[in-house]
Amino acid sequence: MTFVRVCALDEVPTDQALGVTVGDVDVAIARDGDEIFALQDLCSHAAVVLSEGDVANCTIECWLHGSTFDLRTGKPTTFPATEPVTTFPVEVRETDSQASVWVDVDTTLNGVTPS
Repeated sequence: MTFVRVCALDEVPTDQALGVTVGDVDVAIARDGDEIFALQDLCSHAAVVLSEGDVANCTIECWLHGSTFDLRTGKPTTFPATEPVTTFPVEVRETDSQASVWVDVDTTLNGVTPS
């Protein structure tokens, strides 16, 4: 596993997501309460940035057509999306007295290859 620091924890909005790029992969870092998740920042239904959508109840909503995805599994929970999005391992680490978010885009949690 190759984890890369992507942002400070306090940069991730509460109940929203932050779009970052790791290598050539766009990643949405989502905060739902105290939990942090990392998933590909691209809706599987219509190539739309997911990080601009709302986060609630461990899901992220695509702002264009309203599809929602489970932050833990990447599986769609509402239509029109029927295919999952890639989820990545994420860690929160304390470094230099600041909490940071680290993501490994070389490993997928749900076996879905980033597009």
